[in-house]
Amino acid sequence: MTVIKEEDGYSATAKYKDVFIGTQGEDLVELKHNIVDAVNLAFEDKGFEYNINEITLNPDLKSFFDFYKVINTITLSEKIKMDKALLTQYINGEKTSTDSQTKRIFRGVDQIGKELMSAQLFL
Repeated sequence: MTVIKEEDGYSATAKYKDVFIGTQGEDLVELKHNIVDAVNLAFEDKGFEYNINEITLNPDLKSFFDFYKVINTITLSEKIKMDKALLTQYINGEKTSTDSQTKRIFRGVDQIGKELMSAQLFL
């Protein structure tokens, strides 16, 4: 499923043969729950029941970074040890990243987020 960061939350879509599946959620936890419900509803007549670990999620890097413009690509590229030009091409949609590259990018974003959350600010 392709996951896109929207103005208010997230959306996910997929097409399998002649079946279109679409859902949304206010956050990723709700989205994952709704994805499982939508996939299971779409294939209910087949007798299958899926869980989130059986569904491949493909986050859309371009929409994510369009929404979170505050993320500095130079800092991120240094943190994940990825060529800045290549990271920029992925973010701009000029090149398609592999699943492992996408995970690497989001692990870096997650790490930066955790560092920011642990910062003790003097207000």
